[in-house]
Amino acid sequence: MSEMERLNMQTKNLAEEKLQQLKELFPNAVTEIVNDEGEVVPAIDKDVLMQEISSEVVEGNKERYQFTWPNKREAVMSAYSSLNKTLRPYRKEGSSYEETKNLYIEGDNLETLKLLQETYLDKIDLIYVDPPYNTGTDMLYFNDFEMTSGEFKNINSEVDEEGNILKINTGTDGKIHTNWLNMMYPRLKLARNLLSSEGYLVLSIDHHELVNTVKMCDEIFGESNRIGIITIVHKPEGRNQERFFGTSNEFALFYAKNRNNTDFNKVAISEDVKKTFTERDEKGAYRLNNYRRDGGGDANLKINKPHFWYPIYVSKDLETITLNPDKDLIELFPITSKGTERTWKTKKSTFLNRLNDGLIVAKKVDNKIQIFEKYYEQQVIKTHWVEKKYHAIHNGTNVVKELLGKAYFDFPKSIYLIEDILKLVTKKDSTILDFFAGSSTTAHAVMSLNAEDGGNRKYIMVQLPEETDEKSEAYKAGYENIANIGKERIRRAGQKILEENKDKEGIENLDIGFRVLKLDSSNMKDVYYTPEDTDQNLLDLLEDNIKEDRTSEDLLFQVMLELGVPLSSTIEKEEIAGKEVLSIENGFLVACFDKDMNEETVKAIAERKPYYAVFRDSSMANDSVATNFDQIFESISPETIRRVV
Repeated sequence: MSEMERLNMQTKNLAEEKLQQLKELFPNAVTEIVNDEGEVVPAIDKDVLMQEISSEVVEGNKERYQFTWPNKREAVMSAYSSLNKTLRPYRKEGSSYEETKNLYIEGDNLETLKLLQETYLDKIDLIYVDPPYNTGTDMLYFNDFEMTSGEFKNINSEVDEEGNILKINTGTDGKIHTNWLNMMYPRLKLARNLLSSEGYLVLSIDHHELVNTVKMCDEIFGESNRIGIITIVHKPEGRNQERFFGTSNEFALFYAKNRNNTDFNKVAISEDVKKTFTERDEKGAYRLNNYRRDGGGDANLKINKPHFWYPIYVSKDLETITLNPDKDLIELFPITSKGTERTWKTKKSTFLNRLNDGLIVAKKVDNKIQIFEKYYEQQVIKTHWVEKKYHAIHNGTNVVKELLGKAYFDFPKSIYLIEDILKLVTKKDSTILDFFAGSSTTAHAVMSLNAEDGGNRKYIMVQLPEETDEKSEAYKAGYENIANIGKERIRRAGQKILEENKDKEGIENLDIGFRVLKLDSSNMKDVYYTPEDTDQNLLDLLEDNIKEDRTSEDLLFQVMLELGVPLSSTIEKEEIAGKEVLSIENGFLVACFDKDMNEETVKAIAERKPYYAVFRDSSMANDSVATNFDQIFESISPETIRRVV
């Protein structure tokens, strides 16, 4: 067993990973130096690298366009540094734990994003975030590199159980923008890694940090991937406390992972536009648009566009439409009732393509045959969203109030806003991440849209369990932290959606459950990570490297995080030869963390031929079992990857 590869049980050092990638691209640029501690360490030779890339390198005080602020370097490094933490499951706090594919994670979102890097790399289709707006009253939480600074230890600060500093970012400390950027930059940097090649980031923000947010996202995602900046009227009456303009809108920034790989779905989100799609077939709702080009003035006359003037032939029963003449067919030209010779919308070749696609229809209007094109539900998505459904009070605050009895949140997002974003950029099986979950509007919207269109979208909510004020209505109602409010909303919203759609076919398959995971310290003792720093006498006293209060399921989730197994995977428990065996996703991963392992259990696991098999390093009952372990797998399932913790 000692020769079997041991799991790291910690997140990757992304900076080291990028260095390795650079080495693979430019091996001749790799060298070694002696650092300040006198150690020989690998390094990159800048001069060699400059020769390789054949491009000018900006350095020193040379002027260049850049976006920077104090501590930016530390903010970047805080995203790249490794982490010895894990996510622990809490079965009793969720709903439909065994069946659900939804996740609710409690904990600092920077650390959670680090933990999700391996499992959800390139797998999230939409990341929606509604971060603190930095208005001077929002509670921000800062990164570890700032925790040593005494200036944050003031009356406006508190430290949560994980050591995260929570602080109201007032303008009095002179770092109002710096603090916010240092908080957001590493989170967005990590978030981009999780997006699929067709994925989107949608970020809500108001005017306080709009300019900085655009610059920051342009840097992380690339300016070319900025799809648009949407203005959303969420409070039409305006804020009456303001001295000058009464703010009535906020913004949503849309960024693609790669705009060349994706496009918006062909849907209409405007209620007024939706009403015009009165027809329906197997492809969905559509309307008929006249194929004759009546607009555009003289530009669309026959004399100016002769290639768009040609006859179309239609049978009397309107079933046959062709460009081939026939004596039994009616010849049609794009001529108006007043005799004006105009044009069709397209050339012959395009018309034939649309005809073959089933988009061309002949119909009688006032006893005259006209040619129409099917135009399926879609529209030009405008950059100002002004409909009443986006108003925060009516469809945000009041929705929470109806579900929970009281609002508990100031201006939660309209559920219809999130639904329309989902309609624009997600597929029916997409995975959605919101790492500023708040009142869980995103989870509510995902369930609601799935009920509407039969989708199977999944969500991952991440929320810091920030404590509620003891004087607040939420605390008095039994909600000790924000996460508890969000979870209760999901429970009640799910039941309400089921009730409202009880007569809809297939509604019983709607996933309204969620699996609760909480950020915690690693399951492994410190000696697991730094055995060289541990006194040998103390090491001899340790039975193994796993903390005494951790369960087999706790260990399982940390293993899943490292091996990249989805945290919503099915988990089956059974007993084999007196040992508890955990099987994930029908045997893709099989784990046994019991002590005193026996050959019968090892053989039974090998016979299932799992992709991964994971065991406790100190679990072998005796030397014979340890010696035979690899031989058992080599003879039964040599392809299985074996690991120990």
